[in-house]
Amino acid sequence: MVNISLFKTPVSNDTPFFLIAGTCVIESKEMTFEVAGRLKEMCEKLNIPFIYKSSFDKANRSSINSYRGPGIEKGLAILEKIRADLNVPVLTDVHEDTPLDEVAAVVDVLQTPAFLCRQTNFIQNVAKTMKPVNIKKGQFLAPWDMQHVIEKARATGNQNIMACERGVSFGYNNLVSDMRSLEVMKDIGCPVVFDATHSVQLPGGQGTSSGGQRQFVPVLSKAAVAVGVGGLFMETHPDPDKALSDGPNAIKLSELEALLMKLKAIDEIVKG
Repeated sequence: MVNISLFKTPVSNDTPFFLIAGTCVIESKEMTFEVAGRLKEMCEKLNIPFIYKSSFDKANRSSINSYRGPGIEKGLAILEKIRADLNVPVLTDVHEDTPLDEVAAVVDVLQTPAFLCRQTNFIQNVAKTMKPVNIKKGQFLAPWDMQHVIEKARATGNQNIMACERGVSFGYNNLVSDMRSLEVMKDIGCPVVFDATHSVQLPGGQGTSSGGQRQFVPVLSKAAVAVGVGGLFMETHPDPDKALSDGPNAIKLSELEALLMKLKAIDEIVKG
């Protein structure tokens, strides 16, 4: 069980799924409020616990010229206002050089990048904030190897740890999702989150940026919910083709509510 600020009850793999969603990176204050507001409305309508997600800095970009975000000062100010004005929990990415205490003072959940899941000091430093942590499984890691990553985090005394599946490398510029991994990671004893949008990413597939196959987001998300997971992670955008980061694998905001309705129905059958 994991306690998320502003959630009425703790979350687990046996409770109704929660949604982590938002734009990959903060593009503007206006868009952030537009997306967060619409997501909150649809999740309240469907009674789905919701965490808003967006990054103030994306350090793991394909190219030096890729947009990384507004930076920590402007980005945290926007996320803090989202949390206060919309009364929703907020999640953001942190990196090895992130001032963790400063970020933890603003957001409800910290997320560690997949590439850094084996970095012991980093994982433990993030967990030491005692905030809930969503640890993304590396694209190079077997699901049972996440046991050791979770143990490192829990060794700090922080038990509010989640394991996130985002696909595994399958040749060059391609990822594949093995739904067996969700069941394997559930045995670790923490809520499992399925990242439905990064799982359809084609890393570096466009040369200086990553490609993606957003048409498969509904397919994989329905399969993951059918397994029975604690949460779903989805990046969304009003116009993904114009997104400044990860647009090819983001789901269009106007299409999300219909998908969530189907996912909720599947979730209720599986956990009913």
